[in-house]
Amino acid sequence: MKPISRAACLAALIAASALCAGDAIARVFPFGPRTRSVNDLGNQYLPYHAYLWDLLHGRADGDLFVNWRSGFGSSLLPDLGTYLTSPFAPLVALFPRDEIDLAVYVITVLKVAAAGAAMAWLLLRLRPGRWWVAGALGGSYALCGWAVADGAHNPMWLDGLIAFPLLCLVGERATAGRRPVLGALVVAVVWTANFYTAYMATLGAGLLLLARLSADSHTVRERLVALRRAALTTVLGMGLAAPVVVVVYFGTRHAYPGRNTVFSAVPWTDVFARLLPTTYSFGTPGIYVNTAALLLALTLPFNPAVPRRARLVLTVLVAGVVLSFQWGPTHLVWNAFSTPNGSAYRQAFVLCGLLVIAAWWSFAHGVPGLRPVLAASGLLALVAAGASFSTLVYAWSVPIALVGAVSGVVVLTVMAAGRPRRRVVACCAALLISVQVGQSAGTAALSGRLRLAHADDYAPWGARQSEQRDAVARADVWPRYRTEPGREQTVGNDPLLVGGQGAQYYSSLTSDVLSRTLTALGGGWTSRGRSVQSLDNQVTDVLFSVGARVRSPPDPYQRWNPPEGGTPVVTRREVPPLVTVRPAGPVPEFGASPFRNQEKLLGARVYTVPRIRPVKVRPAETHPGVTARITASCPAGSEAQLWAPHYSGTARLTDAGSATDPATVSGAESRTPVGRFRADYPVTKIASMQPLGTVPPSGRVTVELTPEDGGTIPDGALGCLDTGRLSESVHRLKATGATEVRVSGHTVTAELPPGARRTAVLAVPRIAGWRCATGASAPRPAGTYLGLVAVPLAESPAPTTVRCDFRPPGLRVGALVGGASLLILLVLLARSGPRARSSRRKTRQGAPC
Repeated sequence: MKPISRAACLAALIAASALCAGDAIARVFPFGPRTRSVNDLGNQYLPYHAYLWDLLHGRADGDLFVNWRSGFGSSLLPDLGTYLTSPFAPLVALFPRDEIDLAVYVITVLKVAAAGAAMAWLLLRLRPGRWWVAGALGGSYALCGWAVADGAHNPMWLDGLIAFPLLCLVGERATAGRRPVLGALVVAVVWTANFYTAYMATLGAGLLLLARLSADSHTVRERLVALRRAALTTVLGMGLAAPVVVVVYFGTRHAYPGRNTVFSAVPWTDVFARLLPTTYSFGTPGIYVNTAALLLALTLPFNPAVPRRARLVLTVLVAGVVLSFQWGPTHLVWNAFSTPNGSAYRQAFVLCGLLVIAAWWSFAHGVPGLRPVLAASGLLALVAAGASFSTLVYAWSVPIALVGAVSGVVVLTVMAAGRPRRRVVACCAALLISVQVGQSAGTAALSGRLRLAHADDYAPWGARQSEQRDAVARADVWPRYRTEPGREQTVGNDPLLVGGQGAQYYSSLTSDVLSRTLTALGGGWTSRGRSVQSLDNQVTDVLFSVGARVRSPPDPYQRWNPPEGGTPVVTRREVPPLVTVRPAGPVPEFGASPFRNQEKLLGARVYTVPRIRPVKVRPAETHPGVTARITASCPAGSEAQLWAPHYSGTARLTDAGSATDPATVSGAESRTPVGRFRADYPVTKIASMQPLGTVPPSGRVTVELTPEDGGTIPDGALGCLDTGRLSESVHRLKATGATEVRVSGHTVTAELPPGARRTAVLAVPRIAGWRCATGASAPRPAGTYLGLVAVPLAESPAPTTVRCDFRPPGLRVGALVGGASLLILLVLLARSGPRARSSRRKTRQGAPC
């Protein structure tokens, strides 16, 4: 095996073993009882990988364009481009469906190992040297603080960890004028895999290329030629990735706006602390590389074996990147001119890569002698002294760092003393790598434990999810009607995990129209509007053709839920088809009351909304219990619904009878419901409307409130539903609605009854990309009816067929850019072929016999 291959294999082995060892120490899945599904890993990434499994096995309801499971019909391609276009993602198909947690973990380990191998490969391409040192440094990069603390829980970001050394290799080949087509393909792959971190990796690789050209003895013309080649390769590669990248860009334009965050630099003491092992904080830059690698990087400015210009340029580059992390304008450049919600240092892996390259540059030119090592040790001592003022440093952090520094000093001293024997070299390698693995495993273990302690977490796939999936599968007859996985969610993307076609949807690309429409109808959300929740309401079930609903007991894994036994039950109701026809008249507009908004979309009055006195509630100071009551009058036998978006706690209807929901309940008896509300407005979440039960014969409604936090109950918060009028509305919508609805991938076709007039409404949010046609007419952009897809019907002749197709916005532009880039690349390939053959022929002719 060649040295470069040995180095790559060693780096991959170090990275994989240290990451797994860290999880084993922390007793995190799959090595212990603690879950890995923290925050978005459990809410977003695992469910999306589960849906990818369904797509690859032909079990999904939609295709690459439409995801019918989430958000009552959402655009899938932008989500694929954001979460699932990594070359590693399809590996989930090799695992059983109920082992999706293990599949994502294995993919995570493979990505970290691949990043280490790619960095080791790059180091030996930059400059020859000892292969085991390159392998150890490659492992240092793959196990950097960003990788074990941030990337390991955001699997798609790890593609950026792999992309940085690959893009640096592309820059090296562009400088030499070699294989431009291969370079463009590499750029295309990494930008398709995850454009977000690929942008940061491209910026970092470009800075390294500029530094390399400045440090070497190139003429101005040679530098300009190399930069032109690199720019052309990058632009062509990005062009090839345009069909995905442009679609994601347009998806962000139509997404519900997130919170605007203002960048605030963290104290320098915390920055120094994150250079040390066994430190962690979500909002600080994870720039740890093991202490020996950091020590070696710090020898670069003082190592006389490295040419002076190279020392100066690379030192300035690393220092400049560090400073750029802490300054607002350059911070925006690193993050594509938008401060991200959450950690503001998502580009930290680039700095870790530059530190590792600096360490290799110092070692490969000549092992640093005593003076550079002493100077670097002094700098490291200053870093440790500055870090000691940070609250992120634990009692064991500095001793662990000291062990790594001492091992680094010992190895460098031995390697600098002439030519040591193989046994001595082997001992040095074993010492260095064992300390490195120990430091990185400890850092990974600490990161996993602290992240789990400070963030929401979710149970891995188990009996609850299996029961939910089975219940959904028994009721699912899509597209005759929708099957809603239920209000008592397990994660933010339950439909992707367990099936069905629900309102739930959590993505960075959750559409603005979906979030605002469901909010107007009384729905709730978390994650600042981008995690839309299911709405358990009879009227909205009718509006969105939800004919079956799974009701599960509250997830016992979540600490805020009371312990309740039981299994999922399915409730069924009569609902109109997916396509209905609305009568003549102006299209109404949503107002402030969700009950009236539901009536406007339904086209009938079904609620009594009594006046109530607004209530401001606070939890009891001593013993939890009822602290406030709402009283009102409603028709006897109606169904009480409470809309309290800014309230956290429970609500119970006193003297309530059994639910009179006309739906058929299978699997359990109905019970007087308790509404559970969770809100944190306007920061992260608002609560969904909840059913409270049947109004007693007296017509007197009393709602007892047991708050868990402060909140308000507004006037108009109580609505009493007349189920008889709702049934009449259902019969009317069924009589005038489609007689047959067919759904094929991203196309909906409906057959209307003869004489249908005015407007056909498809019970799907009117997200950008829908085009519809009636009869034999040409498709046109769909209209909107209170947030849903609408198709005007001609008066004469009355059409009997409505067809709607969905195409993700930006797909045509992206395809044109991608096609043009491919054409240019083919031309370059055709021109470079004869040149390469001519060059090889001249080389053979000029060779001596």
